[in-house]
Amino acid sequence: MTQPQLDRSSEPICILICHNRTCRKQGAVEVLAALKSIVPPDLTAQACGCLGKCGNGPMVLVLPARTWYDRVRPQDVSKILAAVLNPSH
Repeated sequence: MTQPQLDRSSEPICILICHNRTCRKQGAVEVLAALKSIVPPDLTAQACGCLGKCGNGPMVLVLPARTWYDRVRPQDVSKILAAVLNPSH
């Protein structure tokens, strides 16, 4: 018996930016500010606790796709957002 596939298109997209100690020191506050300045209203961008990838930060996790980005800089957020909005490209 096969399990039904979940329709992920109905799940809200949330972009998490680690704000634990190491990621904050590596620029997570600036990454979140840059992302919040361009994120459309139907997406959520928010700070979160440690994502368990210390030393690779700032870490960004896109849900529900579970796509990880490491060493993110403010200038990277437009490319990340484009990938989130157009996953087939």
